[in-house]
Amino acid sequence: MTDPNRNWPDIPYAPWAETCTALHLWCQMLGKVRLSQTRWVNHSWHATLYVTPRGLTTGPIHAAGGDCLTLTLDLHDHRLLAEAASGKRDGFVLAPMSVAAFHDRLRRAVEAVGGRFDIHGAPNELPDPVPFAEDRTERPYDADAVRRFHEALLRIVPVFERFRTGFLGKVSPVHLFWGSFDLAVTRFSGRGAPPHPGGIPALPDAVTREAYSHEVSSAGFWPGAGAGVAMFYSYAYPGPEGFADRGVDPEAAHWDADLGEFLLPYAAVRAADDPAETLLAFLRSTYDAAADTGGWDRAALECAEGEVGRPRPV
Repeated sequence: MTDPNRNWPDIPYAPWAETCTALHLWCQMLGKVRLSQTRWVNHSWHATLYVTPRGLTTGPIHAAGGDCLTLTLDLHDHRLLAEAASGKRDGFVLAPMSVAAFHDRLRRAVEAVGGRFDIHGAPNELPDPVPFAEDRTERPYDADAVRRFHEALLRIVPVFERFRTGFLGKVSPVHLFWGSFDLAVTRFSGRGAPPHPGGIPALPDAVTREAYSHEVSSAGFWPGAGAGVAMFYSYAYPGPEGFADRGVDPEAAHWDADLGEFLLPYAAVRAADDPAETLLAFLRSTYDAAADTGGWDRAALECAEGEVGRPRPV
């Protein structure tokens, strides 16, 4: 029999939790290089990372003076790669090391290709953050777990991107926020939202309030930190009355009152006969719940999901 899960790797969180934490902190440093040299875009979209066939990247960072730099974590050959428009390339092997050692090697790689390394020196969105340069605890690096995590992202991204195509209104790219280390896609109603209360650890309230300046229905994926297992999520801000009471698909999805979000375990998606359709059902039904209870103008905002090579009918 054909294994229906062959393309959705098993990614139990506990065996690679420490490696995942290290990868999260490494991604924060890459993102901060981009953040430090890129003009602000609404909802911090200028600072995110993107999934590539090889791993995670900043994409092109166009710095002052016309320089262009890209930083990539190759999660198959397990290397950090710094590339510049000058043709210069530098990097190093991803292996067990401290956060401080990664910080120093990243700085040297960026400077070796002519880039500027001048980042905010401590993690965001984590309690009791230790400055990168002072975090000398040796961290493990489970290369196989990292590779499987990347393979999971490669299965999730096209599902998120398909879901993204069914919306005419403002919608985010599919991108990875390195602060909370989640892959996300967000739809906007077009209406403003009340000021967010803030209070996210190690994140300025002004950043949070700008991110939630408008009503959203947002969905995403965490590899495991916080929840303890790999998990899909969906929430609305502000949370409409009745949102939590809506029934959503699939059966394995549930409302988490502490988080104020619908959750769906990655393992339940992986175990489904059709993982992609199961995940789509979660994305569609939780958006439906947010849009219906929030009074969104669905007729004006929605369209059929896009098809390859065919312009959207108008």
